Order: sequence, then C-alpha cells, then structure tokens
Amino acid sequence: MSDLPVIRVHHPHVVLDEDGSPLIAGTRVPVRRLFSWHRQGTAIETILRRYPQLGPARIFDALAFAYDNLELVTADLVREREALAKEQGTPPPPPTTPKERSEEARRAQATLPFKK
Repeated sequence: MSDLPVIRVHHPHVVLDEDGSPLIAGTRVPVRRLFSWHRQGTAIETILRRYPQLGPARIFDALAFAYDNLELVTADLVREREALAKEQGTPPPPPTTPKERSEEARRAQATLPFKK
C-alpha cells in the first residue's frame, strides 16, 4: 500500500504504478520528473525534445495533474529524494532562500540528461 496522498483530480494521461507514484500512461516516465524540471524552469519544448514519444498533450496533462495534485507529487518527490539519500549517503540540506533555490535550479538545468 502506498504512503502517498490520494489523487484529488484524475487526468486521462496519468496512472499510478504499484507504489502509488504517478506515471504518464503507457510509459515509465514519472510525473514528478516532468514537474520537477518544469518548476526549475525547463521549457516545455526542451521536455518535448527529451520525450518526443509523449507529445504535447500528455506532457501538459501530466503537468496539469501535478498542479491539481500538488500534495501527491510533492510527497512523491520527497520519497524519491529520501530513497536517493539512503542510496548515496546524506544529501546537503535543501535550499531555503529564493536566491539559493534559483542557484540550485540553474545548476540542475546544467546537468539535465539531454541536449538543449
């Protein structure tokens, strides 16, 4: 059973995996990944280049799902970070000020796993 919050608003292009994490239907692409990149400032066009098989409708629906179910997607992101922290050791504390968040987002943009 999932420890994540329940879905508040269902969307046609989003399903839950066996752990309760939202995925884009017919793929293994987690909504949290697209949401995280979008929140960091990644352009939709860049996401489309990374995932051309998704098409704009599924990407926009996944982002709409994330905003409609912010509590669920945020909890899924936290759960992923905690799992990575266990695997890799203790991560640095999360940024707290807007300037720190902006700098972290800029660094994260530089390390996206696809070409611009």
